[in-house]
Amino acid sequence: MKLTVWTYEGPTHVGAMRVATAMKGLHYVLHAPQGDTYADLLFTMIERRNHRPPVTYTTFQARDLGSDTAHLFKDACQDAYDRFQPEAIIVGASCTAELIQDDPAGLAETMGLNVPVIPLELPSYSRKENFGADETFYQIVKSLAKPCERTSRISCNILGATALGFRHRDDIQEITALLYELGIDVNVCAPLDATPSDIARMGAAHFNVLLYPETGEAAARWCERSFEQPYTKTVPMGVGATRDFIAEVCQICGIEPNVDESRLRLPWWSKSVDSTYLTGKRVFIFGDGTHVKAAARVAKDEMGFEVVGVGCYNREFARDIRALAKDIGVESLISDDYLEVEQTIEALQPEMILGTQMERHIGKRLGIPCAVISAPVHVQDFPARYSPVMGFEGANVLFDTWIHPLVMGLEEHLLHMFRDDFEFHDEAGPSHHGGHAPKPIDRPAEAPVAPTVQEGTDVAVWLADAERELKKIPFFVRGKAKRNTEKYALDQGVTEISVDTLYEAKAHYAR
Repeated sequence: MKLTVWTYEGPTHVGAMRVATAMKGLHYVLHAPQGDTYADLLFTMIERRNHRPPVTYTTFQARDLGSDTAHLFKDACQDAYDRFQPEAIIVGASCTAELIQDDPAGLAETMGLNVPVIPLELPSYSRKENFGADETFYQIVKSLAKPCERTSRISCNILGATALGFRHRDDIQEITALLYELGIDVNVCAPLDATPSDIARMGAAHFNVLLYPETGEAAARWCERSFEQPYTKTVPMGVGATRDFIAEVCQICGIEPNVDESRLRLPWWSKSVDSTYLTGKRVFIFGDGTHVKAAARVAKDEMGFEVVGVGCYNREFARDIRALAKDIGVESLISDDYLEVEQTIEALQPEMILGTQMERHIGKRLGIPCAVISAPVHVQDFPARYSPVMGFEGANVLFDTWIHPLVMGLEEHLLHMFRDDFEFHDEAGPSHHGGHAPKPIDRPAEAPVAPTVQEGTDVAVWLADAERELKKIPFFVRGKAKRNTEKYALDQGVTEISVDTLYEAKAHYAR
């Protein structure tokens, strides 16, 4: 465990919160000190939820540690049961409370509550958020699901969607409609919008659709062993993967595929004249393992991009991502350190990033367009509109989401090229922001400052003319040109980079 400003995954109890908040009729009693009580902030602000998360805290304080804190947990459990009357309760400890070893599971069992109480043993200091969600959902299914008679029509359960998931709400709607076209009913969707009663009848389905392996694979494997329900291995993100998913479902059910693709636009649009100038654009992909694998296939095979690097932050998928990188012929990055990710992006100098909210920030700092493809995400990635990333409509959304940053980046580059024009000068602001352009600011002429080089350093100083010339280079190769020029200057013993140095370096590396 380490301190950091940003993190890709929270502790395991946050994963448990994601499952509890996604479900209905379930309550989570969390043994936690003041400071760990941030569920409201996570779900009502970031996800724009119109209900408070079903989490009750013991909220013990430092002064409580000198006495017995077990009664605080029992009181919180009883209050949650009396107030909310849930169908089931899950109990656990936050990473801080785990240290005092109060055993919430054992305490809850002695209370004799008239509902199932499911204990969570989540190793907070060795595993993280996605594992916490996966393990929590598995324990709920293992405790509540019962063998049932199969439904008369072919049906399935959709597994893995949670609160705070990337477009989970809309993906479920899209895949449910796709399955309906195939003549397949959805028996239960869980954990998202499921009740404990729904979990109890999961055994009635003929098979399971696993959309999010990070948060649903353990439950899918248990159902396969316990109920003889096979589960799908293909995540239907992109055109090819959606067609493969349909073929896999039809093979499981023994039916013929018959799906309407009339609303699918990505294949034609990506081959259209307006998109061909994007062919070969260099992209770096980073996020959770499932979305990275799917995005790499879409980027490479369906959009015509060149994938220059892939990586994931959840080490459980490291083997898959390393195999993917080997197939593509690039290096893989398995890391949960955003600074290491930033260094990799800076070294590769891609023309676009497909990543998380963290990579969006990195892209802003480096001047590289970024489209978000994976959690963790911010409030802007929970749109009010219907915006799936799976299925055929999801493929259309991917096209828009990935193309628009490049198009806007091109526009800004053109505006920069014509910045001396009366309409496009620097003070005019980006054209797409609308409104009135601010008046030009009359600035007094500044006296030229002689460049200086610090004694004992190997850093060459850019002269003003050279810096202005550097800014004329397109944003997506400017960083590489800057580094090459500085390396050339260092090799030549040049301490001041002039316009001549810039073009000499260009000629040197063009040989």
